[in-house]
Amino acid sequence: MMTLNYRRRPIGIVAWQYKNILYYGAGATVAWALIDPLGFKFLELPVMPVTVVGAAIGIFASFRANQAYDRWWEGRKLWGRMINSSRHWCDQALHYTRLEDREAAERLVLRHVSYVNALRCLLRGQDPYADADFLRFAEDEPGLRSSTNLTHALLDQQMGELVALADAQQLDGLRLQSMDGTLMDFLNIQGGCERIKGTPLPRGVGFIVELLIQVFALMLPFAMVHELGWVAIPLNMLVCMSFALISEAGRVLEDPFSLFYNGLPLNALCIKIEQNLLERLGGRPLPPTPGEDPPGILM
Repeated sequence: MMTLNYRRRPIGIVAWQYKNILYYGAGATVAWALIDPLGFKFLELPVMPVTVVGAAIGIFASFRANQAYDRWWEGRKLWGRMINSSRHWCDQALHYTRLEDREAAERLVLRHVSYVNALRCLLRGQDPYADADFLRFAEDEPGLRSSTNLTHALLDQQMGELVALADAQQLDGLRLQSMDGTLMDFLNIQGGCERIKGTPLPRGVGFIVELLIQVFALMLPFAMVHELGWVAIPLNMLVCMSFALISEAGRVLEDPFSLFYNGLPLNALCIKIEQNLLERLGGRPLPPTPGEDPPGILM
């Protein structure tokens, strides 16, 4: 999925992060009670060291968010390549083969539609054989269901059909080589997606950021209460929530193929590919263009 026009209300953010907000507020309240009403002035902390710690946390949290966004953007670029390579594959299948081999060309195109939908399902941890878009053109072969990598098995079928056409003198060597290069591009795109999916950011990065924010939330009020009084309580909540939300941005963008609302709209991308390819085949109904859900989210 991907957010298009979705706007979270402030109350939604509060509901999402209420545990952190309560923690930041409680820590600041304790600091205010100890220093202001009770007069434990020796607990006051100098502002400068706390400010330096806050700056370091901001850099660390931003680093995590930037790395996560790079993963998200790389995933989008890979699927952009998938769209362009899919269009090229369709053109190759239809124009490189002879008119009397139209049935084989259509098999190559429709099998590719199944391939992109299978890749979408596998990246999202879903069962392709429970997905209507995949099943629409999928070939019911026992070997596919038992394959450890369904998408690779589908590409293997594509290669087998190309070689059979070449052996039957229905596809010359140069065209076979060109289509082989397109299949290799599909494998590279798939491998890039699998690398992102299978290699999350080191958990230690997120853990350290979260731990530092929690410690900072306890320190900051002791540096502010003597100047701001009770105002240090909401201010501590605001400052620490800013750090926490930057860190959360990194967490939700880390997996661009998730079903969370900031994930890539893989359904819409697969339907775009299917529309483009079926239009070239002609005579087949095109799937409807998906629209955003009422909250402004595109699947």
